[in-house]
Amino acid sequence: MGMTSSRPYMIRALYDWIVDNECTPYLLVDAHASDVEVPQQYVNKDGQIVLNIAPTAVVGLSIENAAVTFNARFGGIPTDIYVPCSGVLGIYARENGQGMIFEPEPDLDPEPPKPTTKTKPEKPVESQGDSKRPSLKVVK
Repeated sequence: MGMTSSRPYMIRALYDWIVDNECTPYLLVDAHASDVEVPQQYVNKDGQIVLNIAPTAVVGLSIENAAVTFNARFGGIPTDIYVPCSGVLGIYARENGQGMIFEPEPDLDPEPPKPTTKTKPEKPVESQGDSKRPSLKVVK
């Protein structure tokens, strides 16, 4: 069974850690990622933007499993920001650079495997060398 992305959980945890240590959390974003809504005039030549997400800099910050959303001022203009978690490249403290840069994530919804034309069915996993499978036993 595939697991959901750990990225939103890491973003939330690092945000809390950075704020608890009285530092300023910065979010590094791929501004050209799908569905990212940031002011394009502030995007650098590499297609990235760094956003200050400190509690004093934003309004309505929400770090959910799907996206990071908030409202911030850019050039004095209130702007709604939407960054899918897959568009977050990293989160770090402005003061010392401590935080995390994320590896690109593989597609979470890959195409289902195509059926093959095998004439002989595969053996179930249970019958293929049970000694290789991890198991638990009750110890009293």
